[in-house]
Amino acid sequence: MPFCAPSATKGLSGEVRVPADKSISHRLVLFSALAQGLSHLRGVLDCADVRSTLAAVHALGATVHVSRGACGLDVDVTGWGPSGPSSPPGQIDCGNSGTTARLLAGALAGYDVVVTLVGDESLSRRPMSRVTGPLSAMGAHLVASAQGTLPLTIEGTRLHGAHVDLNVASAQVKSAVLLAGLRAEGRTTVCEPAPSRDHTERMLPAFGVEVIRDATCASVTGPALLHAIDAAVPGDPSSAAFFAGAAAIVPRSDVVISGVSLNPTRTGFLRVLERMGAHIEVTPGEDTCGEPTGDVRVLFTDGLRATDVEPEEVPALIDEVPLLAVVATQATGVSRFRRVGELRVKESDRLRAIVEGLGALGAHVWVEGDDLLVSGPGALHAASLDSLGDHRLAMAYAVAALVAEGGVRIERMEAIDVSYPGFVGDLMRLMADHEVHGDA
Repeated sequence: MPFCAPSATKGLSGEVRVPADKSISHRLVLFSALAQGLSHLRGVLDCADVRSTLAAVHALGATVHVSRGACGLDVDVTGWGPSGPSSPPGQIDCGNSGTTARLLAGALAGYDVVVTLVGDESLSRRPMSRVTGPLSAMGAHLVASAQGTLPLTIEGTRLHGAHVDLNVASAQVKSAVLLAGLRAEGRTTVCEPAPSRDHTERMLPAFGVEVIRDATCASVTGPALLHAIDAAVPGDPSSAAFFAGAAAIVPRSDVVISGVSLNPTRTGFLRVLERMGAHIEVTPGEDTCGEPTGDVRVLFTDGLRATDVEPEEVPALIDEVPLLAVVATQATGVSRFRRVGELRVKESDRLRAIVEGLGALGAHVWVEGDDLLVSGPGALHAASLDSLGDHRLAMAYAVAALVAEGGVRIERMEAIDVSYPGFVGDLMRLMADHEVHGDA
């Protein structure tokens, strides 16, 4: 369904609480299913991707009770514990969720089950060899399609510990290997070329599993049993990024994003915005499951500067590159995002889409090899854009529309339901709040 995105002529103002973190929600649900006992999870993100994980663990034998909570879903999960999962009667549909597919591949590889994972058209184009290769080195038996994609059949077997060096930093692949290590005999170590999201390493100790961390390596020793926990999910930094970026580039804006995860492996976009000159204030809050949280205030900043995003920074902000590219269109100079070729195998070819989408708005954006370059500042104008069914692109285009002259039409805006169904409503409220309070 097309969406006519508005411009924010009077700025954005107010406080917003973004949905719960998707990566943490996935892991809490899956780890609770692996655990022995009843876990009480509060504030789980209610979106299509997490619903895929909830449905998957239920099909595999976990008891799942879901109710509407004050901030998302309240979920009770009774895990299968040492008895292990059950082979489902049919295929497990992972929808659009790469996290569901890749983490399940690792979690199930050491159990006596046969499971086939499928997904939607987009997920079925995404590569699975990057996870099947490391897991095979541990003795796992996984069969993907001839193209190395879904459907993926997992034929559980006995695993052995291994030392795995990843060529590309990937939180999903790292987590899959560590989860397989929980069922393997001996120590499993996974090392990355650069730090990626570390939610799994932070969360497993809360479930009673020791994780040894050394620089960009993490190790577990199996077989290990997880125990049930009570936990709450903080706000999603990736969702928060869109409001932070919008506030930085829309004149007269002052936005507070409350209760968001401040995990350093997820807040690379804040560090980049600060380097560009954005006015950002962070107020720390409580920790949950090893995750720091807090409030983030961002004010409009005149005279943003271009910056270079180095390869070692990319894993901590890969999902925020579309948003940062929008911000870069309003900064002085040429911003270069180095080695972001990973964007080609996300929910869409985001690298190509960023160039085409922002180019249609009048921005000067191009690719050199695996580098994305954006020259600014530049005036953006009306255009009709296609999100390609990609939630990150849909929200990034909506932020670009805020500073564009004329209307921006976004096709397939419903893609935001994957991670942030209420995004448009929250954006409109911040615009309305400014109209009420900003000109007083």
